[in-house]
Amino acid sequence: MDFTASLSFTVTDRFLRYVQIDTQSDASSPTTPSTEKQKDLGRLLVTELLEIGIADAHLDQYGYVYATIPANTDKPNVPVICFCSHMDTAPDCSGTGVKPIIHKKYNGDDIALPDDATQVIKLADHPDLKNQLGNDIITASGNTLLGADNKAGVAEIMDACYQLINHPEIKHGVIKILFTPDEEIGRGVDKADIAKIGAFAAYTMDGESAGNMENETFSADGAKLTINGVSSHPGFAQGKMESAIKIAGKIISALPDSLSPEHTSGMQGFVHPVDISGHVEAAVIDFIIRDFEEDKLSEHANVIRSVADEVLKSYPNSTYMLDTHQQYRNMKNVLAQHPQIVDYGMEAMRRAGLEPKLCSIRGGTDGSRLSFMGLPTPNIFAGEHAFHSKQEWVSVQDMQKAVDTILHLCMVWEEKG
Repeated sequence: MDFTASLSFTVTDRFLRYVQIDTQSDASSPTTPSTEKQKDLGRLLVTELLEIGIADAHLDQYGYVYATIPANTDKPNVPVICFCSHMDTAPDCSGTGVKPIIHKKYNGDDIALPDDATQVIKLADHPDLKNQLGNDIITASGNTLLGADNKAGVAEIMDACYQLINHPEIKHGVIKILFTPDEEIGRGVDKADIAKIGAFAAYTMDGESAGNMENETFSADGAKLTINGVSSHPGFAQGKMESAIKIAGKIISALPDSLSPEHTSGMQGFVHPVDISGHVEAAVIDFIIRDFEEDKLSEHANVIRSVADEVLKSYPNSTYMLDTHQQYRNMKNVLAQHPQIVDYGMEAMRRAGLEPKLCSIRGGTDGSRLSFMGLPTPNIFAGEHAFHSKQEWVSVQDMQKAVDTILHLCMVWEEKG
């Protein structure tokens, strides 16, 4: 039965509503959520879930939204599955005053954004646009990001909830819903209650092109390099001063280009200095270290040590210390133990009329950490493109295909249960 052709989608209206709510997270804030305004969207989602008829929908003190759609199948052993998206938008670009624009029936031309003449979404720079001819493209107006990352995923899950409640002919087991704060600053599941979710598997809706499914992420470490130099009055510094600031600069300059994010792609890892602070006597460089192979993280850290050792040869009275810490690990290590989770996702996309493609993420998702918290979680496309920028865009038709995929996925799990 092809039920999706007759659906009245609500995803676009929901998306247009959600992106106008400012939900930027803030890495400098110690609270959860990092910004209270994220709860503005959370409260709206709870209200809409309750209106749909999902009685247990609620927002907790940490800004997480939880909800349950009861099973409507007679089969007793269908595994519980969860769908998850994050509500926050990235701090990289303003999320205040988003003005979404629908560009009907995209014809292949560049898209000029009206509020900033320098912001032009060019087909040459966004090759995925070639797959959108005739589709309806949603952008922001040029002064802000759009927020498709990840409000496209939020809207898709919300529409799927609406369809599941209003179409009881779609048979499914228990479905759990989770909307998280602070994913963009790496704290998206810090306070997630895995026991409350109670699912066997989950799917984040936070990917790019329609048909993509991601079962592999980077493994990630953070590293802090502390340099202890020698301070002296600058008027009497000859032969005495060893500036930690200058040492830090030389270390950064000496890092190999072959291990930098701007010179790597595909399955290559990188070492990336993301922050530097300090003064003459002491300076600190913060790094992120990434690779798909966990064993290579220590090798990359050793590159930092080797560079520091070489630079410090010219500063005999200075020292350094490198501390590394784990951030997240490649979710493929967990998903490989439960191959049906990915297989069912691929089957759902085929049933939705897509040609599924299994991909690796040069980054992480909430699913990276959820997988290692006992909830195996691959990532499914949401249709978002050029995220974290003023040229962010998504198509109406891709969001609708994502809703179709969610619904088919619920049915696949019910059939196999």
